[in-house]
Amino acid sequence: MYESYWGLTEKPFHNTPDPRFLYYSEQHREVLSRLTYAVQERVGAAMLTGVFGSGKTLIARTVLSELSGERFRCAYVANPRLDDVDLLRMIFYQLTAAAAPERKTDVLNALGEVLVNNVRNGKDVVVIIDETHTIDDPNVIEELRLLLNFQMENRFLLTLLLLGQPELKAKVEKNVQLEQRINIKCHLENLNAADTKNYIEHRLKVAGASRPIFTEEAVALITSHSGGIPRRINRLCDVCLLAGFGKQAKKINATIVEEEIEGLK
Repeated sequence: MYESYWGLTEKPFHNTPDPRFLYYSEQHREVLSRLTYAVQERVGAAMLTGVFGSGKTLIARTVLSELSGERFRCAYVANPRLDDVDLLRMIFYQLTAAAAPERKTDVLNALGEVLVNNVRNGKDVVVIIDETHTIDDPNVIEELRLLLNFQMENRFLLTLLLLGQPELKAKVEKNVQLEQRINIKCHLENLNAADTKNYIEHRLKVAGASRPIFTEEAVALITSHSGGIPRRINRLCDVCLLAGFGKQAKKINATIVEEEIEGLK
């Protein structure tokens, strides 16, 4: 709606996990490096935590986008609020696009065959569980641990990546055996003021911007209001671009940002 007015080819602040829009701050580079290492070196399990809207899903999607389709097979579970059997069935479906058996023993046998066949075919399996902090059933947490029992003498048959809000750490620590198998742990902090400015500029540039659109005062207000959380930055920037379009503004200034902050309350 407002794209052509601002000289953009697409909306820059949609809250969707598009790897093209990932801003590579120092901490994002470090997290990506660690998770990529976990996958490529088959460490067994890794965990990424961060507050809501910090970009965990975008990081995971970026890792997936960088994995070679020739080598990797991936299962991505976006909603893990399932019982233990349905979680296994979901993972099986994600890996095979086939309906899983009903009984747990049959699912485990079928999943084991899939994992072994992938190894024989030179494939590595990655299982990503997003929103893991929403799992309240200890049996499901235990089932995640037991996935790591799928292994050969010299390697795991899958790499498990757990994503969640900070409370995930406490849930994992209650299952000592799972906690001890997580070899890589990362945490995403909120963006600081400099990174927030660069983040906004990066997303605008990816979307086709050829000139500054937000004034320094506007960026300072966005930084303060958002707390450096990317999802909040995106929401505020998006409505500011819409408001600026409606006002036929030359730039997004502090006044527009202040008005939209009030409108979002």
